[in-house]
Amino acid sequence: MLPEMLAQPAADGAWLAPAKLNLMLKVVGRRADGYHLLQTVFQFIDRCDRLHFQLRADGRVQRGRGALGIDPAQDLVVRAALALKARTGCDAGVDIDVDKCLPMGGGLGGGSSNAATTLLALNQLWGLGLTQDQLAEIGLGLGADVPVFVRGQAAWAEGVGERLTPVTMPEPWYLVLTPPTAVATAAVFADPALTRNSPPVKMADFIEGDEANDCLPVVLDHYPSVAEAFHWLEQQASAQGSKARLTGTGGCVFAAFSAAQEAQQVAADAPAPWNAFVARGRNRSPLFGPA
Repeated sequence: MLPEMLAQPAADGAWLAPAKLNLMLKVVGRRADGYHLLQTVFQFIDRCDRLHFQLRADGRVQRGRGALGIDPAQDLVVRAALALKARTGCDAGVDIDVDKCLPMGGGLGGGSSNAATTLLALNQLWGLGLTQDQLAEIGLGLGADVPVFVRGQAAWAEGVGERLTPVTMPEPWYLVLTPPTAVATAAVFADPALTRNSPPVKMADFIEGDEANDCLPVVLDHYPSVAEAFHWLEQQASAQGSKARLTGTGGCVFAAFSAAQEAQQVAADAPAPWNAFVARGRNRSPLFGPA
């Protein structure tokens, strides 16, 4: 069982919603309800959306600033707040503003992270007293990636991504490239070409270098801009002794470097159509403060 940790706002009062990277991803089966069974490794990075909560007494949940093109009523932060109210009978309300930094459809888990931060923050601000187990259960109803953000620790994950075992790994510097493309997770998992029967592996296999992502061939085949970014980064990273990888089912590709300067040098050469940023890997979510 993962230990409880206490989420805390940053010095300016904002609550952080960090990105994650999938350091490997195997699709090892499919349940009767259509959900895919996975093996993956989650690690956080210190690139974050920032959420602001203003309590209100009338019980209403409203979102102000947020992701462009997302109906506030369908935003995961609103859905998370309403799910928390439904679970507890809480009659409090809140205004939520989200300062977005993480791209949509990039595989960085921004929406899931926003939902988890909302659950954790409002659990405290509304004085509900739910445990992380209870919050993770609510989060799973919002998305398979939400529980790992609720738990706040790098993890080996199985099932649909909700069965988590904490892991401690090196915390390298990552160069992340975001092509101007949003990848639809549902479309990737529905593609007939997706491998759905990879042999299950063990954590030791990952540690020994098995970092494959079964979604990579499908994404590269259907999204030429992602393929272009991946192959460019593949060339650049190999010269530094690293390699390009895809995170989750999204459009972001990344490579690990031992020093920030190495990653920044490659980022500086990234072609203009791609957003390149450098972030530090974190085994403890930045939402929970320093380790």
